[in-house]
Amino acid sequence: SPIFHTVCQHQTSVCLFSYGQTGSGKTFTMQGKGKEDFRGIIPRAVELVLQRLKVLQNSNWEFTINASFLEIYNEELRDLLTILAPPSKAGGKRRLSMGKKSAPKLAIKKSENGRTYVEGLTEILIDSHNTTKGLKQLDKVITAAARARSVAFNKLNSESSRSHSIFMLDLHGINHDLDEEVQGVLNLCDLAGSERLSRSGYGANDSQRVKETQAINKSLSSLGDVFTSLSNGSPHVPYRNSKLTYLLQDCLNGNGKSLMLMNLCPTVESAHESACSLRFARRVNQVELGKAVKQVNTSSSYCGGSVSGGRSIGGRSVGSRR
Repeated sequence: SPIFHTVCQHQTSVCLFSYGQTGSGKTFTMQGKGKEDFRGIIPRAVELVLQRLKVLQNSNWEFTINASFLEIYNEELRDLLTILAPPSKAGGKRRLSMGKKSAPKLAIKKSENGRTYVEGLTEILIDSHNTTKGLKQLDKVITAAARARSVAFNKLNSESSRSHSIFMLDLHGINHDLDEEVQGVLNLCDLAGSERLSRSGYGANDSQRVKETQAINKSLSSLGDVFTSLSNGSPHVPYRNSKLTYLLQDCLNGNGKSLMLMNLCPTVESAHESACSLRFARRVNQVELGKAVKQVNTSSSYCGGSVSGGRSIGGRSVGSRR
């Protein structure tokens, strides 16, 4: 819970990754299934955030929360919530009949204050005053995203994710008494599983699945290159080598916090993949980003995009857990 309180209390960019081979339970870890004990990290994290915001609201803070959900499929960004888009965004009609190919292209942009965001992504307002209502709104978001995500059957998983998915919770707070305005972003990333074609069962003739596998593995390799550069203290970090790292660079470049969860399959047949995952975890655990920076703007300067001051918070930013 401390890392989720960070996005509320310190208003910075936070990311949690779920990493592991195909079929190791990453999507279940993030989204869960049903209620209570089987809830995933996404609903639990949002509930913690809403509870924390209630405390801050007692100190005259007002918050607006928006949820978004996208996938990175073959290095293309896809909005998973077009079905929930308001009529004004869908050209007067809901996007119920729109297929993935007809959806508008999404692009990664930089805001005036240097934050990374996705232009044109559907945002769903989450009630920050009524926790019960807010969690019901979240349930609709998770359900819509799960139905829209790219999945396929293989020998390791009947519903293997063919893309990386990222749930984003954008928090915008204002306190007129303090004349401060802050913004934080929580990114919960379900990475597509690393896999070998020999184990997944996709043949060389299945060009679509082969292309997906190559894109997934290349993207995960790029993520590894970023962690290697960070651990070595390299002057250049290759964030732009993949959409995944470019989108999440605010969480990885020292201005935010990141945490990686490692998912392993407890079978002898998966020993090789498990060893590879653990070696990757060791690389990640060597990264020390230092102090994350809290960006606090005066209300008058926020509209202009300028930053009037920053406060730093300490703590290790990247780690891995088995």
